[in-house]
Amino acid sequence: MRHRTAWQALGQNPLKVLGSSWPWRSLAYLLSGVVFGAVTSVVLVIALVAGIVSLVVLVGAPILLGVAVSGVAVTRFERWRLRLVDLDPVPDPHQAPERTGPTGWVRTRLREPATWRELGFTAVSATALWWMDFLVLAFALVVPVLVIMSPIDDPGAWPLAIVGLCLLAAAPYTITAWAGARAAVTRLMLAPRDSELGRELTDVRASRARLVDAFDAERRRIERDLHDGAQQRLVSLNVLLGLAALDTEPDSPLAGQLAKAQEQVTLAVDELRELSRGVHPKALTDHGLAAAVENLSARSALPVTVDIRLPRRLPLSVETTAYFVIAEALTNATKHSEATRTEVHARLHTDVLVLSVRDNGVGGASPAAGSGLTGLADRAAAADGRLRISSPPGGPTLLHVELPCR
Repeated sequence: MRHRTAWQALGQNPLKVLGSSWPWRSLAYLLSGVVFGAVTSVVLVIALVAGIVSLVVLVGAPILLGVAVSGVAVTRFERWRLRLVDLDPVPDPHQAPERTGPTGWVRTRLREPATWRELGFTAVSATALWWMDFLVLAFALVVPVLVIMSPIDDPGAWPLAIVGLCLLAAAPYTITAWAGARAAVTRLMLAPRDSELGRELTDVRASRARLVDAFDAERRRIERDLHDGAQQRLVSLNVLLGLAALDTEPDSPLAGQLAKAQEQVTLAVDELRELSRGVHPKALTDHGLAAAVENLSARSALPVTVDIRLPRRLPLSVETTAYFVIAEALTNATKHSEATRTEVHARLHTDVLVLSVRDNGVGGASPAAGSGLTGLADRAAAADGRLRISSPPGGPTLLHVELPCR
């Protein structure tokens, strides 16, 4: 497996990391941090002095503008430099300027929280982080070399040379570990925050909710068309065949053919009724989750104990998700669990529907086994819910689902 960060490589393969490029990348990361940090400190000091000098004339505008621009420039380089020890890029948190030109850019940047957070990171980097990079490199490389060379001045200090060699051998771990920690801090401070990604995340959730609602609406439309359209026509045809059979001789060949045709139409109506229930049960729309699950349990091949007590009707999208989760769970229990009974339990806790499906089967249910659990988890996640399963070998199997009713 290819590691994405120096920290990950060190944590998962501490022995193999010595033969990889991560120690050298970490060394380059820390050396560039020392050089860039020192240059940044000098530039910030010069900018601060220049701003203080001009404060009398422009009332601090050079300081405000200078430090903001420097923070944006420094952190842009930091995000690029981070790729040495973290292969996943850090997204740019800045928005596009509202207006073209330097003035629009400056106004947009000065109003963004990310600009001031980057300025804070620049201050921390200039006053502390690059100094720590320097100290880590000195401890990991310079100190062991000096200890190794100590027998040159004092031949009796040869044991110290062994200590120095041990310290030098540990240098790749020290450098890689600090580089990984330094990169984690950098990513934490420079990556876009939830507040800045909130609008995008809200849009994604709203889009997913619209898709789920549209899918459920289409299911209801298909069920309605089947029930009110094709199913009613078949029922009418069945009635006409019955009337035609009354006008024929009971023992005639035509009467036998009409009876067979009427039997086939009856089977087609039953199959169509089952199909429409699978698309979207009418009882769910008319009477709610409890009634729909009762009807489902009556048709189940396994004995099902239903205990659903809800104080009110839930949003239709929640009821639909809960129904199909229960239906799929009962189907899985019938096909795979070798169970002799199942239990369905549901309660409303504040604004969260908590339901569970338990069977006394052999257990061992796993999403990797193709038992439909992945689809159930996806259906629950699409409704902002979560699904958990307990299915040890030998059973029992418990499916626990929580669905928010916002």
